[in-house]
Order: sequence, then C-alpha cells, then structure tokens
Amino acid sequence: MTKAIAKARKTMNQDIGGPFGAAIIDASGKVIAIASNSVLHDQDPTAHAEINAIRAAGKTLGTHDLSGCIIVTTAYPCPMCLGAIIWANIKKVIYGSRPLDAQTIGFRDDYIYEFIKNGLPDPSVLELEEGFREECLSLFREYQEKQKSLY
Repeated sequence: MTKAIAKARKTMNQDIGGPFGAAIIDASGKVIAIASNSVLHDQDPTAHAEINAIRAAGKTLGTHDLSGCIIVTTAYPCPMCLGAIIWANIKKVIYGSRPLDAQTIGFRDDYIYEFIKNGLPDPSVLELEEGFREECLSLFREYQEKQKSLY
C-alpha cells in the first residue's frame, strides 16, 4: 500500500490524475505492477489506478488471468474497477478508503452504484436502448460454434 500511495501522491501532484494508486501482488508476495490514476493526463475516463495496474500486470505476466494475485488500492474500487478485478480473476482486494470518503471530496461513484442497483433515475445522464439484437446474436452464435475461448 505504501508504494501505491506514493505513486498516487506523485501523479496527483503532477495533475496526471486523482488520489488513487494500486498495486498487483502475486501469491509469493512479489509486486507485479504499481500504477496510479492517469485520467487527466491520458484524457481517458477508464484510466483508473486499478485498471492501469491490471493492464500492466497482464503485460508483465503475459496473461489476462491474474488468478492468485491480490490488488491493493488506495480506495474502494468503483464499479468499473470492480468489474475489471472480477474479469481478471483477482479474488482479494485490500482497499484504504471507503466509497463515502471519495464521495465526500466530490467523486460520484455512489451514483453509479445506485444505477446498477436500482436502474437509472435520470435519463438525461444515460439512456439505454436495445437495437440490432438478432444481428448481434448471430455474432455470438458464430463465436460459440467456433468454440472460441471463454474468459
């Protein structure tokens, strides 16, 4: 956690991103990746510390499957990062601050948690509309017929 905090503090003070850092550690305790939030620098809303750490760890290990690794992060992961952590097969998260702590300084993770839990109360923020389902399902069927890898 100390390294994640130091990385977050450094890039935060360089206006690269917010106060978020993360590290991926393998089963032996070796640090595989340390990253921070780089949303502002990269102009990429997905460049959260956890996502950046997962990407770096995947490249270092040569796999998308981070089974056996843990992630240490300065804040409770947002919904996007929680999804990425689950997709990466990471089974343990150690976090430093709570969702309310992020909300207190102005981050809006709580709105996304509510959207996932209850549906979106404000369509001016996001509208979801289904379309072209049959065409997309044909793509899914083709993938399944070719017995492609599931991940």
